[in-house]
Amino acid sequence: MLMRDRFAENVRVEWLAAIAQMRSMQVSTIDKAGTYTLGDRSVKRLGYGTMQLAGPGVMGPPKDRQAALAVLREAVAQGVNHIDTSDYYGPHTTNQLIRDALHPYRDDLVIVTKVGARRGEDGAWIPAMSASELTSAVHDNLRNLGLDELYLVNLRSMYSNLEPAEGPIEAPLTVLAELQQKGLIRHLGLSNMTSRQIAEGRRIAKIASVQNYYNVAHRADDALIESLGREGIAYVPFFPLGGFTPLQSSTLSDVAARVGHTPMQVALAWLLRRASNIVLIPGTSSVVHLRENLAAAEVKLPQEAMAELDRIGSGH
Repeated sequence: MLMRDRFAENVRVEWLAAIAQMRSMQVSTIDKAGTYTLGDRSVKRLGYGTMQLAGPGVMGPPKDRQAALAVLREAVAQGVNHIDTSDYYGPHTTNQLIRDALHPYRDDLVIVTKVGARRGEDGAWIPAMSASELTSAVHDNLRNLGLDELYLVNLRSMYSNLEPAEGPIEAPLTVLAELQQKGLIRHLGLSNMTSRQIAEGRRIAKIASVQNYYNVAHRADDALIESLGREGIAYVPFFPLGGFTPLQSSTLSDVAARVGHTPMQVALAWLLRRASNIVLIPGTSSVVHLRENLAAAEVKLPQEAMAELDRIGSGH
């Protein structure tokens, strides 16, 4: 058993060394998307979200575990240094996959997680914002990721599952701020929050990022993105490609055909052009789709194409 563990560790070390050598020899495609400061580190503006690595309905293990591990390793090989996850994906599934695929982690790899929900046996997304639930969730994330400190933890508001809805966040955010003071969390973020809740949160703790539902067709946070950008706060859209219901738009398809890229690549490229503080975490369970998503960094959108895409979300 000891020899097997030593062999596995040697393979992992050799893999990490190969990745480092590859990165030193060439500029990765996603470098063309630029970087943004998330907390106290610079991250590539094209990252990776792990939700789709879990089983159907984000419950249970993936159908093909080796394929899931390959996606994570390929993301890092392509230069991704920002991975988004949560211990309630599965639950526990995606964090354990991250640990098994990538630990020991590269020094520049930023892993962001979120708390505030739990999963029911039927797959329901259930609010979990009490002090005990949040504390337990932080420790679950630490254990399953194999970390002593979580780089950034988003408080996920569950007053509504998808759209921000008003409700107090002082108590749960204070719990996370206290765990931050204990050294278990380095930075705090907010997810699925209204502008009023974000202002409330910023009075309680320093907020490094906001993660809300936003894409070329769903534009409720246009003004919020601008205001956060002026404060140097990252905005991380979840469901940048529509989530469980992929984006469908004849305008998007027409623009994509003209510029010679897929509609999903164009949707990501639009987000990158939309504001410099937007940091993307598109998810997939396929290495092929991962590469396609990351290639969005190379998409050039003429101004007239941007104007057409802008009109998708404005209703014109």
